[in-house]
Amino acid sequence: MVRLAHLVTASNAVAPDLVQDAFLKVGPKLGHVDHPAAYLRTAVVNECRSWIRRQALERRHQVAEEPPAALPPDIDEMWTALRQVSDRQRAALVLRFYEDLSLEEIAATLDCPLGTAKSLVHRGLASLKEVLGR
Repeated sequence: MVRLAHLVTASNAVAPDLVQDAFLKVGPKLGHVDHPAAYLRTAVVNECRSWIRRQALERRHQVAEEPPAALPPDIDEMWTALRQVSDRQRAALVLRFYEDLSLEEIAATLDCPLGTAKSLVHRGLASLKEVLGR
């Protein structure tokens, strides 16, 4: 779950905290849920999306930006490309290609219809190709 949070947020520092928050929120409910792993994964993705929204709001009100962390060129290029994709598309791409979830599981995790999950993955890939092609 920490790896999932890291991939969605692109932050090693925040990922464990988001997973811990998700565990605290869903811990008492896990005994009553049919698919606890999927339920927890959804909670982690929702925590990540909330954190991303908060970060976007803070950036709008922030004057100076921090320089990005130095990464190896191949990783840095992919992270830069992923940051330019919308939040929902990035989450769908991470769930599909890093977590290896099916489209049905992605739809359940993102709480959207199956067609929307397909569209998010398809459009996210198209956006990545465009960004990497530049």
